[in-house]
Amino acid sequence: MTYLITGCAGFIGMSLAHKLLKKNKKVIGLDNMNQFYNEGFKKKRLSILKKEKNFQFINVDISNKKKIKNIFKKNKPKVVIHLAAQAGVRNSIQFPDLYLKSNLVGFFNILESIRETKPKIFLFASSSSVYGYSKGKSFKEKDNTDKCLSFYGATKKSNEIMAHSYFHQFNLSIIGLRFFTVYGPWNRPDMAAYSFAKNIKNSKKINVYGKGNLRRDFTYIDDVIESIDKLIFKSLKIKKPFFEIFNIGNNRPIKVNRFINIMEKNLNKKSKKIYKEKPKTDLIFTNSNSNKLIKFIQFKPQTTIENGLKLFFNWFNNKF
Repeated sequence: MTYLITGCAGFIGMSLAHKLLKKNKKVIGLDNMNQFYNEGFKKKRLSILKKEKNFQFINVDISNKKKIKNIFKKNKPKVVIHLAAQAGVRNSIQFPDLYLKSNLVGFFNILESIRETKPKIFLFASSSSVYGYSKGKSFKEKDNTDKCLSFYGATKKSNEIMAHSYFHQFNLSIIGLRFFTVYGPWNRPDMAAYSFAKNIKNSKKINVYGKGNLRRDFTYIDDVIESIDKLIFKSLKIKKPFFEIFNIGNNRPIKVNRFINIMEKNLNKKSKKIYKEKPKTDLIFTNSNSNKLIKFIQFKPQTTIENGLKLFFNWFNNKF
């Protein structure tokens, strides 16, 4: 059985591909190796995957419809995990065209490809950003998600709607994955875990929004990958076409200030903070109600922030 992962040189994509390869699965990885952040990160992640005999890499942009459809037709993957996207909430203000091209046009190209090749299961990355103005104490999949705060969130909400229409029209099995602030080894360098760690270590200032009182449901990468793996395993046993959205989060939101304090203890060094106003794109808090996920796969994301950051720094200190 062939697994196809888009965005394989990204943080979550590389981690998932690596797990599947260690289970002797055949993995085809797609990535355009863009320079949205330090390209060296992608190259290092990709070099790890290329050591595995069952891994095939294809350098391609998902916005190229002809090439994407040809790859699907040639390989006919049975499991497709779509993780490629233009990431970053705040950057979607400055570069909306990039998000339109990758997250909407690119996503459409993937949908068209799975419509033609009909894999057993299609999973795609959504985001906690879709919850926008949600008023609940924790976010549930059934909550209204019509009021996104960022264009990035809007593209992810659009992906969910587009995917549902393809499920309905073409009898496809589809799962949307709403990720909640994923962190861990090989984290994107523009995200809090890595950027804070690097700047604190090098005695540089860090930008802290909303006085550090914004709360995030930090979710450790291993919990995310285990959840996806179990979702795939369970989904392959379901014979009828289905469409589901799952939160993948820790359900333990903490203030960013606490996140920084734990980092300071790991580094044995105080941070130099620059407090900035909360951007309009940022949610005040995120909190995943993961009951639906837990019931479906009998697994609960459970790595505490203390243990997760300890594991992150074991990697960070050895690599950098």
